[in-house]
Amino acid sequence: MRQPYGTGKKRLAEWMKIFSSHSKIRFYPPQFILRNPVVSGVRNALESGFEVAVIVFTIKNQQQLTESIGYERYHTYRGCRNKTFQEVILDLVPEEEILVLHDYNTDGITLMLRTGGEKQSLLEIDAITYTVLREAEQRIKYTLPDVDAEFNTGYMFVEKKHYSAEEAIRKAEQQAISMAERKVETEFNQLVQQMNRIIMHKNIRLMAQPIFDVATSEIRAYEVLTRGPVGTELESPLSLFSVARQTNHLYDLEMIVLEKTLHQITENQSRQQVFINFTPVTIGNENFVSDMKNMLGKYQDVHSERIVIEITERDSIDDLAYFAKNIKLLRSLGFRVAVDDTGAGYASLHTISEVIPDIIKIDRSVIQDIDSSTIKESILKGLLLIAKEAGSLVVAEGIESAAEAMVLSRNKVDLAQGYFYAKPATMEKIPMSS
Repeated sequence: MRQPYGTGKKRLAEWMKIFSSHSKIRFYPPQFILRNPVVSGVRNALESGFEVAVIVFTIKNQQQLTESIGYERYHTYRGCRNKTFQEVILDLVPEEEILVLHDYNTDGITLMLRTGGEKQSLLEIDAITYTVLREAEQRIKYTLPDVDAEFNTGYMFVEKKHYSAEEAIRKAEQQAISMAERKVETEFNQLVQQMNRIIMHKNIRLMAQPIFDVATSEIRAYEVLTRGPVGTELESPLSLFSVARQTNHLYDLEMIVLEKTLHQITENQSRQQVFINFTPVTIGNENFVSDMKNMLGKYQDVHSERIVIEITERDSIDDLAYFAKNIKLLRSLGFRVAVDDTGAGYASLHTISEVIPDIIKIDRSVIQDIDSSTIKESILKGLLLIAKEAGSLVVAEGIESAAEAMVLSRNKVDLAQGYFYAKPATMEKIPMSS
C-alpha cells in the first residue's frame, strides 16, 4: 500500500538532513548521520580556543507524567517541549554560541554551547541554565496547563585534553545528567566525594599570570588562577568550580584559594599586588569579611593594600543582601576592588556603576583582533572614558599579539595581561619584588 504523498515527502526531508551543513542541523539532528553535528560543532569550537558547556534538562517525574497523561498525550507534550526550548534558547542565547540542541536522552534534552574564557564561563552557564528553564517552563505551562512536568538541570564542560572528542562529549553529558539527577551510586556521588576530598585536604594548585604596565613593560601585579588535582576529572578550573557550585562548596573552595594565596605570598616574600577572583555570591556572604580578617591575621606579613578583590562577573549583585556592605567594609580595610569581564555584557557595566571599582578589567571578547576592527577599538575607547569617569585603572585581558598590544599602547591603556606578555606559571615562581 502506497503511503500518502505528505508522509513520503516528510521522510525524504529527514533523510536529506544528513547532507545539510552544521548550522542547519543544530536543532534536534538525527542521531545516526554521516557527519555528526554534535561532534563536529564541539570539535570546531574547542579548536578555535573556546570552551564548550553541556547543559541538560531532565524530567524528574518522567514515569508519573507518562502514566498520568498517557502515551499519546505525552508524545504531544514532548513535541511542545522541544519546540519551546528551541524558541527560548534562540531568544536568549546568541545564535553563534549554540552548537547543538538534541533529545537523544529521552527523559530530557541537551544543549551544547560555545562559551568564552574560563572565569566567565561558569557563572554565565549557570545564569543561562536558570533563565532558559524558567522561561521554557512558563511557556509550556501556558500552552499545556494540564501537564505538570518537573525539571532537573545540570551542566559540565567538555574536557579539552581528552584523546577523543566523542568520548569527551559523552563523559561531559553523563556528568551533567548526574549533576541534574543527583542519583545515588552514580557519577554524581563520585564527583561529590572528589570535591569533599579537595575541600578537606585543600588539594588545589595555584597558577599566577603577570599583569604588565603597557607603557614600560614592567610587571605591576599577578592574577591568581586555580587548578584542581593533577590527572583528575576536576583538574580543569571550569570542572572544579562548576561541581563546587552545584554541590554547595563554592564558598569553601574560594576561601581555600584565598588561604593558599596568602600562604604562597608569604613564602615568596612577594611585594607585588595580587588579584584574587571571587564570585559575587561569595563576596555577598555574611561571613566573608570576618573570614577575610581572620585569614589575614594568620599571615600578618601580607597587607590588605596588596590584595585586589576581583569580582568575577555574571552573578547578579542586586539580590545579595551583604554584597554592597561587604565591599564598603573591604575598602575600609585597605583592599582594592576590580570588576572583571567588562565589555562582555550589560551586567559588568551595571556592576561598575554600583561598585565604582578601583580597577576595570576589559574582557577578551573586546580585545581579540582589535587591531583589525575599528568597532572594537571604539568600544575600547568608550570603556576607557567610563573608567576615567569612575577614576579606575584599566587592565586589558587576553592579549595574544603585538598588533593587539599596539592598539592598547596608542590608546594609553594602563595595564595588560595575556600570552603575548607571559603565560601563567606556578605561583611558587612569583619573584620577590620591592
